[in-house]
Amino acid sequence: MEVRQTRRCGSGSAGREHEIDLNEKHAAAFRHQLAPFAGHARKAGRGPPRRPARASSSRERSGGIRAWAKSKGNPVSDRGRIPASVAEQHEAAARGL
Repeated sequence: MEVRQTRRCGSGSAGREHEIDLNEKHAAAFRHQLAPFAGHARKAGRGPPRRPARASSSRERSGGIRAWAKSKGNPVSDRGRIPASVAEQHEAAARGL
């Protein structure tokens, strides 16, 4: 069989994507069989947008603020969001205020 087309099909409920290699005759038959369904379909998006990874400088800054806060006796968790008040105190100390 001489392959002329590669078709990609997704199954929304199963979350899987498949590829099938077809010659012209089988590709035409495939399109004909899907036509009634494709006529009612809508274009799928690419899925939820991905959040960009945090830059290492941001992680280093957070680590510095956490270390500073702990050295001053301020309670701060090892992970998660740093309270704005702690970050503001760190910035003020860094500026020498």
